[in-house]
Amino acid sequence: MGTFRHPVRLASLDGSKIRDVEAIVDTGAFYTTVPASLCEDLAMSREGSRSFQLADGSRLEMDYGQAQATINGESVTTIVVFGADDSLCLLGAYTLEGLGLIVDPVNQRLIPGTLLMC
Repeated sequence: MGTFRHPVRLASLDGSKIRDVEAIVDTGAFYTTVPASLCEDLAMSREGSRSFQLADGSRLEMDYGQAQATINGESVTTIVVFGADDSLCLLGAYTLEGLGLIVDPVNQRLIPGTLLMC
């Protein structure tokens, strides 16, 4: 699947700090990842760390916290990984699913999905 960019608003859990970013939609990434400096600007607490496998097969321990993510007026509390300060913002599957969005790669857009309860 090709990737594309989409705007996302990230906010501290109390809503006092807000940043609008252009993120690369990446369904291959489980969590949303942003530069650690942006996480710190949002006053995100480091809640723990997890091991992640990168695209090249290597593994890396990275810290994570929580923030509010808003797309098209819908918001969700989501896990955000503290990335390297020179990294791009990635919008991961966990956040997309929390917002009930699916990826339309042909038209490079996010659309409301049909949510299943099976």
